[in-house]
Amino acid sequence: MAYTALYRKWRPSTFADVKGQDAIVTTLKNQLRLHRIGHAYLFCGTRGTGKTTVAKILARAVNCEHPTPEGPCGECPACQAIASGASMSVREIDAASNNGVDSIREIREEVQYSPTDAKYRVYIIDEAHMITNQAFNALLKTLEEPPSYVIFILATTDPQKIPVTVLSRCQRYDFKRIPVSVLLERLKELAEGEGVQVQEKALRYIAMKAEGGMRDAISLLDQCIACYPEGEITYDQALEVLGAVDQDVFSRFFLALSEGETENCLHQVDDLVMEGRDLGQFVQDFIWYLRNLLLLRSSEVSSEILNVTEEDAARMRETALHTEAHSLMRLIRLFSELLSQMKTASGKRVLLEIAVLKALEPETESNLESVEERIRRLEEKVKKGLAAAPPQAPVQVVRVPEEEQKEPEVIRLPAADYEDLARLRQEWDGLIASIIKDDPPCGKVLKGTRPEPIRQGTLSIVFFDRENYNRSKAFGALDLLKKKAEAILGREFDVEARVVEESEPEPVYELLTEEDISSVFGTDIPLEEEDQPE
Repeated sequence: MAYTALYRKWRPSTFADVKGQDAIVTTLKNQLRLHRIGHAYLFCGTRGTGKTTVAKILARAVNCEHPTPEGPCGECPACQAIASGASMSVREIDAASNNGVDSIREIREEVQYSPTDAKYRVYIIDEAHMITNQAFNALLKTLEEPPSYVIFILATTDPQKIPVTVLSRCQRYDFKRIPVSVLLERLKELAEGEGVQVQEKALRYIAMKAEGGMRDAISLLDQCIACYPEGEITYDQALEVLGAVDQDVFSRFFLALSEGETENCLHQVDDLVMEGRDLGQFVQDFIWYLRNLLLLRSSEVSSEILNVTEEDAARMRETALHTEAHSLMRLIRLFSELLSQMKTASGKRVLLEIAVLKALEPETESNLESVEERIRRLEEKVKKGLAAAPPQAPVQVVRVPEEEQKEPEVIRLPAADYEDLARLRQEWDGLIASIIKDDPPCGKVLKGTRPEPIRQGTLSIVFFDRENYNRSKAFGALDLLKKKAEAILGREFDVEARVVEESEPEPVYELLTEEDISSVFGTDIPLEEEDQPE
């Protein structure tokens, strides 16, 4: 026997089984009880909230031979025929593929004949917003004054696309997103009914991941059961199946961003990639984490609103108390923009790394949030400086003995290498300025560097800041610098980078003279006329 998906197997068959739509269910039950059934309904709401399910229950209820207070009995011939799809009086139409005038004309011809196997002809038109304007116009008259035995139920996720003339002829019911608590209880019932054990924390995450859709929640649970059919499904296993990460990961990532630890942040991104996590899902969940911090920072909210456990809420509350609201808003904006870009991008990792570097470098942006973040960081540095250096503390100057001071190394270069280095040094500030103009992040990490002579076709760039050295690789700054430097010297070469201590003296470069060559080779080697020093 073919396997039936859980959301189909556990689809509600009566109004009592419908979860999270109490107001709509109560209204429809009252209409059935008082025999005040409408001729046209419009069910609106996001995916998986029960629109089609309620439409099918209503179709069975109006035709049921022995209706109950909760809807159809499910046992009479009419209920069984409709449930199995054998009834000719209840038709479910997919408007995505039957949206033309011809399909509507077929309906108009059918409604002229009364049903033979039921009380009402019921037309359930799913994705009704896909119907063309011409087809809607053809349906208007029938929709306004149908025969007494005809009921139309239009279901849509996008009611704004339904013409006003159609909306005015229907009773509209808006299906709201189902709360996490309701989804959680339903998932517990299903897990128990299927005879599988799932940690409550895992079920809560699945419920939160569904974003208010019952069908999505049940499908995600079905996916987890398929991956781990035996034993208890744990929270970590659910995260693995869904390509998500634990709350602790968001906490560590946010802490690294707050502390300005560039290398740490990039390492965490690399770990996510190596673990096969969905970066788009990570960004989406991280935005939700930031949202929760902002709510906790602004007011006292319950763990239910946050959609996290009590333990996670307590840890996040502690983090939120040491975080500025404008910093959180800036991060939410940055990562929301990133999420929008990721939807159509192939290089998601690069986009995420660039967003991380933007978050760490507010000076690369000129908006108010970034300026406030820069001011906050400056204030923190001032506070730390005052605490580390009391005014009364005497200033001690430690002098290095002259015999221990390092003397700069003297390096003599051939004329060609010496001229290239001299020209690079002369143009270096302008070269960096042009990079800053073209690509501010790249230019910023290259400020304060110095070039060394080109040896064996390779130009070495000296960094005094390891953070900038690391960022230069992430930004691709050396590739941009290579193009600019090659344009200045008019030849091609490779570029490498190294980090030195600020205390290391810079070598002194001098032109290699005829006497230098003679002293090395032990003979007089005349220089070419063009190589003679001036």
